[in-house]
Amino acid sequence: MSGKSEMPAKVRRRKGTDGAGPVEPRWAAIQSRDRKADGAFVYGVRSTGIYCRPSCPARKPALRQVVYFALPEAAEQQGFRACRRCWPSRVHSTDPKIETIATVCRAIEANVKPNGVFDSATDGRLTLTALAARVRMSSHQLERAFRSAMGITPKQYADALRMKHLKTRLKKGDNVTTALYEAGYGSPSRVYERAPSHLGMTPADYGRGGAGMQIDYVIVDSPLGRMLVGATHRGISALYLGEPDATLERELRKEYPNAEIAAERRGGAVNGDSLGDWVEKILVHLRGKEPHLDLPTDVQGTAFKRRVWDELRKIPYGSTRTYSQIADAIGKPAAIRAVASACATNPVSVVVPCHRVVRRDGNLAGYRWGLGRKRALLDNESAHAKTGRGRRTN
Repeated sequence: MSGKSEMPAKVRRRKGTDGAGPVEPRWAAIQSRDRKADGAFVYGVRSTGIYCRPSCPARKPALRQVVYFALPEAAEQQGFRACRRCWPSRVHSTDPKIETIATVCRAIEANVKPNGVFDSATDGRLTLTALAARVRMSSHQLERAFRSAMGITPKQYADALRMKHLKTRLKKGDNVTTALYEAGYGSPSRVYERAPSHLGMTPADYGRGGAGMQIDYVIVDSPLGRMLVGATHRGISALYLGEPDATLERELRKEYPNAEIAAERRGGAVNGDSLGDWVEKILVHLRGKEPHLDLPTDVQGTAFKRRVWDELRKIPYGSTRTYSQIADAIGKPAAIRAVASACATNPVSVVVPCHRVVRRDGNLAGYRWGLGRKRALLDNESAHAKTGRGRRTN
């Protein structure tokens, strides 16, 4: 062998999963465990929630489970944890521009930490101008480069880190006041305003690992196989498809280990609708008899992800959009890969129709529940939209 990361022509034509075009070199690097690719990118594995460097000796993942990131920080921003076999966070980028963004990330991380290294000229606030000066860029150049690599702005990254610190302190048992202070929040009221969207509950409930919180769920047969729907009193928090029942249940319990999770409690309702009512509406929708699936959701995610998910709900029944169109619609034209990642980690599939996003050439990119189900959803919607059978029922 020559030592180069070459693959047969048949393999090179395979498409990737991030919606940003062919990714044959990266997939080939993973398959061959190419050490020369370390620092060029990291990859996350959806089924495990772990990200690795290309040369990781761990078992190779399935292609549909892989999502790519320019930086370890971008992977962690999306909720992936560093692999303890290859320690991808310890590798510096081979691209000087990407390494500059990594430097900025580290500066933000130091600033957000309690007793961190603050910028004295701005009374402790590390501004975009101060960050740009550190790496000898203009504020505009830095923000554009940061968005390209991370999918979010430096401010959004700082906000996400601060919320992460808050979650960690609460899980460790700190009282809410101490946790807020240690995480760097100056106003408790601001946190409580954001808590439902960022934590899925109040800070006090989150600190108890969801203790006192009631999450109902049901698992039923659907046109796409077994389907789990889980919900709080605020709305639907999970919609998983096609896996064994035990796997579906285990995924639901990961985020709220101390919550009261059980099969549907009769009589529980949100705005007059029970979980059973919601499930029936979803099943009717999957059968093509109701295109307008407008159900409340209670999901967690970064500000960027929520913007993507909101945009996905605007895609008409029977239609599709490309990843770049979604990126343009939310005002982040360079964040195509980050949009693809938000689609891949959408916890409420079907309700938030991430299956309606396709590649620029019209081909299907990855789908958490399998490309077969994605194709089935799109074909079903297209057929009913054309025949008029997908009309609103009374």
